[in-house]
Amino acid sequence: MGPLATLDTLARARLAAKRAGLRSWVAVAPTDVVELAELAGLAGVLGLEARRQPEEREQRLRLEEERDLADPPL
Repeated sequence: MGPLATLDTLARARLAAKRAGLRSWVAVAPTDVVELAELAGLAGVLGLEARRQPEEREQRLRLEEERDLADPPL
């Protein structure tokens, strides 16, 4: 089944569940189906979210203070 047919099936199942007063969700979906749903504007309606790469942690900036060597450390 191609991504378009999968998206059609998901949309029809979601509509049928809603009409029956039920809630439905998709636990795992192939990336191409999610991308197609986003392109069609259906990702939010179908409850599909793209799996995003976690953001890289920003490097911590080090603050260096100037002080006299005679000053005791705090």
